[in-house]
Amino acid sequence: MADVDPRTSSHELRVRFFETDLMAIVHHAAYLTYFEVGRVEWLRARGVTYADWAARGVHLPVVEANVRYALPARFDDLLTVVTTLADLRTVSLRFEYVLRRGDEQLATGWTRLGCVDDRGKIYKIPPEMRDVMLGGETRAAG
Repeated sequence: MADVDPRTSSHELRVRFFETDLMAIVHHAAYLTYFEVGRVEWLRARGVTYADWAARGVHLPVVEANVRYALPARFDDLLTVVTTLADLRTVSLRFEYVLRRGDEQLATGWTRLGCVDDRGKIYKIPPEMRDVMLGGETRAAG
């Protein structure tokens, strides 16, 4: 099923054994990894990758992150991470996430990413990158 909101995309992933803890549930830190997978796939769905931007000297490090846990995920669960571009500013952007197992909402969260150049200096998000993120342009990933 196609995503209705052009700022949103969904990606399925399966919980791997090494992501669980001694209580047989997904370790809390793994949720940020799931959010990263969602973010990477969000960009890929628009025809570009992080590597494409890095090759041009544009990087998007996470500068803030938040997770709210509601229910535990467990080994071999099939999860869906729903990723939404919630805010696009001059030098930063914010993604919001919903992690689901079927109809159950397991966690929500957000990350703010800053835009920097190869030297780690704050860098204005390039117009072509903004166009891709806002849905005005897509290119084949590669």
